[in-house]
Amino acid sequence: MADVTYYVAMPFLQDDTGSPVAGAAEECQSSSGALRRAEALSRVAGSIGAVAFSRTGDPMIGEFGDAQLIRKFGSVPDDLSGL
Repeated sequence: MADVTYYVAMPFLQDDTGSPVAGAAEECQSSSGALRRAEALSRVAGSIGAVAFSRTGDPMIGEFGDAQLIRKFGSVPDDLSGL
């Protein structure tokens, strides 16, 4: 199967100690859709920010490349290697 690119918007919240934690990721139809959704998620009450990113790979075998950051909104961690 050919590689597929997934576009994702993901909010960040704060835990009880004030540390940033990733919220539920939402798949989007396009990079522009991920940008719009991430910006909206960054403005939701309780959110400290959000990111839009993409991942490309083969879903049939479960192999994906590293996430490619499209844009950050608000206060999100600098290290997003866990995406």
